[in-house]
Amino acid sequence: MTEHHDHNHPTEPDADNYIPTDGEIWEATLLDLLIAKGVITPSMMRQQMDQTASQSASVGAEIIARAWTTPLFKDALLKNPKEALSESGYDVSGMPDLCIVENQFDIHNVVVCTLCSCYPRFMLGPPPEWYKSAAFRSRVVHEPKEVLLEFGLDLNETTKIRVYDSTADIRYMVMPLRPVGTAHMSVDELKPLITRDTMIGVALPASPVNGL
Repeated sequence: MTEHHDHNHPTEPDADNYIPTDGEIWEATLLDLLIAKGVITPSMMRQQMDQTASQSASVGAEIIARAWTTPLFKDALLKNPKEALSESGYDVSGMPDLCIVENQFDIHNVVVCTLCSCYPRFMLGPPPEWYKSAAFRSRVVHEPKEVLLEFGLDLNETTKIRVYDSTADIRYMVMPLRPVGTAHMSVDELKPLITRDTMIGVALPASPVNGL
C-alpha cells in the first residue's frame, strides 16, 4: 500500500525549467575546461562529490544514532525536530522547517521533491543527481516499490510505503529502523551504519560488523 503526502512548492522552480545563473554557467564552463585539459577527470569529480556528501551526511547520521540510543531525545526530535536540535547545540536558525518520519516494522517512508530538489542539506549534504532527476521525482510517487527495488531494497508485500513530498517550506528526513543486534553499540559505533540513502528512504541501515 502506498500513501502520498502532497505539499505545495511555493517558491522553488521546476528543475526542468530552471535557468542557470551566470556564475553557474561560468562554473560549468571552467569544469569542462579542466576536464578537457586533463587536470581532473569525471571519475575524480564523482569521487569528490561522493566524499563530500558522505561527510555532510554524518551530521544526519549522528542525529539518528543519538535518537536510537536516547529515548528522550528521540521523542523530542520526532515532536519538534528544529527545537530538539537547537537545544542540543546545532545551529538550525537558517534551516527550513523539518519533519522527521520514523520507519516502523510495517511502514517504510521515502522522501522526494516532486517539483524540484528540496532537501535537508544541513542534515544530508548536497542531494544526489538521481534525487533531482525527473524520473525519480515522478516514478517514486506512482510506483515506489518498483523504484525501491531498483535501489536494491525489496520490502515485504505487507509493508506500507509512505512517500513524503519535501518543499521550500518544509523538509522531510527518514529515521530508519535500528538494526537488530545493535543494542550494545554506542553513537559512534552506530553512525557508520546510517547513510544518506537510508535517511532518504531508498536503503536500509547496514548490519553491524561481527565483533562490534
